[in-house]
Amino acid sequence: MELSPAARDDIVAHARTGAPEEVVGVLVGERGPTDRVTRIERATNAAATPETRYELDPAEQLSLLESVEAEGREVVGFYHSHPNGPAGPSATDAARAAWDGYVYAIVSLAGEPSLGAWRWTDGAFEPLAVTVEEAGGETGGDERQ
Repeated sequence: MELSPAARDDIVAHARTGAPEEVVGVLVGERGPTDRVTRIERATNAAATPETRYELDPAEQLSLLESVEAEGREVVGFYHSHPNGPAGPSATDAARAAWDGYVYAIVSLAGEPSLGAWRWTDGAFEPLAVTVEEAGGETGGDERQ
């Protein structure tokens, strides 16, 4: 997955402002062999226990998805944060994943912020390399630590 610097910064900023609760949002850009995220759409975490779970309100999710499609952009996937945990999917994340073929990105704030990404395919998470574009459209190194 390739991220614009602004998208990466926005995900981290959202996670920081939302801590100690988990935050959630939509990854917007272009799907393809290498998914490209150009921006994000923040969403409200509607989980009953937002300190340890995330949930998109179905009505808000529909509204965000329709807005993205109306712009001629694509939903690449979703992101959420782990304020005190690793940038990897938990058993709960796997049990709740529903968008086959889409990206699930997780930002961890445990220590220096780190961002990981996985594609949900056939009931399992497949790890993805995460690169951040540099000036001039070049891509930087892997974000996962």
